[in-house]
Amino acid sequence: MKKRILLLAGGQSGEHEVSLLSARSVLAALPRDQFDVTPVVISKQGRWLPPTETQRALEQGAAPVGGDLVLHRAASAEGYDAVFPLLHGPMGEDGTVQGLLTLAGIPFVGSGVLGSAVSMDKVMTKQVLASAGIAQVAWRLAVRREWQQSPETVRARAADLGYPLFVKPANLGSSVGISKVSTPAELDGALRLAFGLDRRVILEAMTPHRPREIEVGILGNDAPIASPVGELRFAAEFYDYETKYTEGRATMHIPAPLPPEVAEQARQTALTAFRALDCAGLARVDFFYLEQTGELLLNEVNTMPGFTTTSMYPKLFEAAGLSYSELVTRLVQLALEER
Repeated sequence: MKKRILLLAGGQSGEHEVSLLSARSVLAALPRDQFDVTPVVISKQGRWLPPTETQRALEQGAAPVGGDLVLHRAASAEGYDAVFPLLHGPMGEDGTVQGLLTLAGIPFVGSGVLGSAVSMDKVMTKQVLASAGIAQVAWRLAVRREWQQSPETVRARAADLGYPLFVKPANLGSSVGISKVSTPAELDGALRLAFGLDRRVILEAMTPHRPREIEVGILGNDAPIASPVGELRFAAEFYDYETKYTEGRATMHIPAPLPPEVAEQARQTALTAFRALDCAGLARVDFFYLEQTGELLLNEVNTMPGFTTTSMYPKLFEAAGLSYSELVTRLVQLALEER
């Protein structure tokens, strides 16, 4: 008997359009002889769209604007065997939707409330990874109220790290709100941008040499496996939103041309991070590799990475011999096994 799957896409984050692209790929790939799939698009205003509007949003790549705000309803997912919450960023990848589905008792693809929330919050991620002994770049936390009341304290913290440095909102994905700050004169503007998006901001040191950016895919629940290692190359100063989502701005190299021991270290560290953060189902773990010193620094963990057929995560497992269709099928099976 076919399993009934609810595919959630869109959402209220800045990655709404990316989610719709991912959803179209997954819809086309889930085997129809095994699954009966119903897509539901969530608009940027939080509306769960009816079938006609959902279909139009998927075709046009954007949900309609406006309409009454409808709260997320667990009832919308009743009667399904599992939910595939293909939502990126806040209000989707951060434990909110996962909590709703957990309360409703409905299995879903990916990490639960804890793994999703901790991995989405850069501060919590860094603290958990540090406790697990995983190397990272130097960083400091700044809070909006502190910045408003004592800006000199925050400026001193930045000076301790040294320039140039990065300023990042703690809880936004897809490089949104991130600034590279080359001099103290640029710091206040970067902080205003980041604090306009989040009340907690990370100041992050730059590595002494430009790092290579390598990524590892993880698949599984209590016995996860790691993919081959991939590398992203791009001309921009850092992997910003425009570079990430503009075709031709970045190239993927799978497997990454790395010494075998470095590749294996990345895979094992990715597995350690996946377990430490209590992830499930899938994750993409991103690293900085400093070729000059041999250092491997973990940058971030994405619990619902981009999922088009040309995204890094599916490509990593394709290199491991798992087709796109086999990968999405396995993710649904893992959701049913886990819960």
